[in-house]
Formats: sequence, C-alpha cells, structure tokens
Amino acid sequence: MIPWEKIDTAKIPGSDEELRLMRRGKEFSIKLGTNELMNNRLSGSEAALATLAAKQIETVAKPVVLIGGLGMGFTLRAALAVLGSKAKIVVSELVPAVVAWARGPMAEVFGDSLDDARVKIRETDVGAIIRAQRSAFDAILLDVDNGPEGLTRKGNDALYNASGLKAAKVALRPGGVLAVWSSGPNPAFTKRLGSAGFDVNEVNIRATGRGGGARHVIWIARKS
Repeated sequence: MIPWEKIDTAKIPGSDEELRLMRRGKEFSIKLGTNELMNNRLSGSEAALATLAAKQIETVAKPVVLIGGLGMGFTLRAALAVLGSKAKIVVSELVPAVVAWARGPMAEVFGDSLDDARVKIRETDVGAIIRAQRSAFDAILLDVDNGPEGLTRKGNDALYNASGLKAAKVALRPGGVLAVWSSGPNPAFTKRLGSAGFDVNEVNIRATGRGGGARHVIWIARKS
C-alpha cells in the first residue's frame, strides 16, 4: 500500500482551520482535520451539481454561471462539458492555495479547464460576489463546504440562512437556479429554500455517480 504524502497546507481565510493536500500515487485528497472534504476518485455528485443545474437552463442561449468553490474542479469540468461555447463561468475560490494546487500538483487532474476562455477565476468569498450582483446569473452552484452548515468556515453559514438565500435570489435572473451540494440531508434547509420563494427539488445521488459511495444531496431551487 502506497502511504499518503502531505503535499501542502493552507489556512482558510476568516478561520483558524487549515486545509491539507494529500497524495497517494495518482490519488489526491483535501482534508480538514479528520474530515476528507474531497477526493479525485469520488467526483460523481459534484459533477451532478453542474449537470442537474445546466439541465434547468438549457434553453438559455448565453448562460452566465457562478460556481462557489473550485475544490478539485469536478463541478467546473462538468459545467464546461455541458454548457455551450457562449457560456460564461465565474469560479469563486476563497483559498488562494487551492487555485495554486490546481495549477501545480493537481494540474493533470484539472487538464486545461482553468484556461478555457469561458472561465474566470476569482479568489474571493462567493458570498461577496452574490451580494454585489442583481439579476446577473442564470445559475449559482454552491459547493463551498460539506453542506448548508459551515464546517470549514463558520462564515459560510451566511450563504444558507434566510438573508443569504434572499441575496442569491436577487442575484439570479428570472427562471434562474440555485444548486447546492451537501454531504447529507438537511430538512431545515429545504424548508428555508421554500420560505425564500424558491421552487425546490431535492435530489439524492451517490458520491461516485454510478450507484456507489456515500449518499449525497443536491438541492435544485428555481427562481420563479
């Protein structure tokens, strides 16, 4: 068995927590304490976050999409695969080192996705982008934590409370979609989405996307 090797660490802005990038052969893992946040062998549900949202806006000729959280690029690469050549994708990543990892040790995992002309990377809090915009996006895809409760950074809670959902709705265009990834169910969050005026569909999906792995949840919330 090949042992895990620690490649790098990175402080999370606004938190005392630290991310660790680990490698074992061609397998990569990003960890926070004892929690594995992502692994390049388990990409199915994060990719589904993009494909499910894209299906909802497939009639939009020039979609503008905001992705919160670069991670290992699963959602970004899936979005590039299903959105047309006229799409624009803004990726917000709070931790600059994650972007550096994507261009450095994990460059083979990311391929040429970061250099696609449709993509713009912003090293900032996705919440700040959402709050600064009005009717700007056809879809907002959030995978910045383990779900609608902050694990990596307590400030992430502000994305999912009533105020955060209101801001997301304002930032979306009519018929736009807010898609949220979670490692598990959260009935209270489902209720908050409905109270915020979204039409909500909760989708259960396996981590591998092929019927295996842990059960994850994706909320597809449409602005009417």
